[in-house]
Order: sequence, then structure tokens, then C-alpha cells
Amino acid sequence: MSDHQVDQGKRTWLIATSCAGAVGGVATAVPFVSTFAPSERAKAAGAPVEADISGLKPGEKMTVEWRGKPVWILRRTPEQIAELPKLDAQLADPESKRTAYPIPAYAKNEGRSIKPEYLVVIGICTHLGCSPSDKFVAGPQASLPNDWAGGFLCPCHGSTFDLAGRVFKNKPAPDNLEVPPHMYLSDTRLLIGEDKKA
Repeated sequence: MSDHQVDQGKRTWLIATSCAGAVGGVATAVPFVSTFAPSERAKAAGAPVEADISGLKPGEKMTVEWRGKPVWILRRTPEQIAELPKLDAQLADPESKRTAYPIPAYAKNEGRSIKPEYLVVIGICTHLGCSPSDKFVAGPQASLPNDWAGGFLCPCHGSTFDLAGRVFKNKPAPDNLEVPPHMYLSDTRLLIGEDKKA
């Protein structure tokens, strides 16, 4: 009978130490594994940010933050894409030739994008750093021309941009909206801040 009590004591001791070891292991592993994710400071310094665009419907826009700036991802409709070439004569830099900031080679086209359907731009006006408003509905509206085809309006000083982020002529903003480096990880996942595969 005393042997049985000794075995029971060993069993209890083994279970207790195993549980304590498991808890300690998890407590050590969680902080260690979390170090692989970029910190808030690293994100602010420019660590790439991933965006899930699977739920973005044509005509909708989403915003993610990269380097403390809003990055707009707009899924353009076929009609919006077709309208872009018709606006060239009204734009200050339709072919994105100005070099106030680096322009990725894949943004030097009509849609300023890798895929015509998706526009990816930093949502900060190139005039004084305000954030333009969405004005996607075409037609006459306050502060916009009667033949407005849709785009963005900066409420601070009236700069207007088309749905490719290109600035219209005779506006305070000197340049088109900036296109950040980005690449597609899949059809539904976008990486902002890195374009090694581009």
C-alpha cells in the first residue's frame, strides 16, 4: 500500500512539473513568435503592409495605412477605366512624366496601375498634404465641372484628380497622386511598400 502512495506522489509530481513546463514554454514562445510580426514602429518606418482586396466590389474604395499615410485601393468599373483616356487633354501630367517623387514603371500607363481594374495611390494631395474626398459620381456637382467624370476633390484648395489619381490642369496641386511601391501576392492579396516581383 505504501508503494502505491509513492507512485501516486510521483505521478502527481510529474503532472505538475509537466504542466508548469508547458505553461512556461508557451509563455516563452508567444513573445518570441510575435517578434516576427512588424512592430508599430517598423510599420511607421515603412514595413510593407498587406491588404485583402477580396471583398472590394467594382466602384468601391478601401484605405490601408502605410508609413503613416492613407493608401487608397480603388476597384474601378469597366466604365471608369474606359473614361480615363478621354480626359488626357484636361490633365496636367496625363502620362506621369513629372519626377517630383519616384514613379514605378508599372504606374506609367493610362490607369497608373499594374492591373487596370485596381488603382493604388497615396491619398494625400500633392499641394499641401490635405486628403482629397471621393467624388466618384459623374455629372455636375458643387465645386466640380459640369462634365465631371468622377475622381477626387481636395476640399482645401480645389485640386481635382481623375480616377487614376492624375491632377487636372490649372489646379494648385503640382503633381499626380503618388503611387506607392506595391505588388500582388495573389488575386486577392496586395502588398503595399514592396514591389520585388514587379
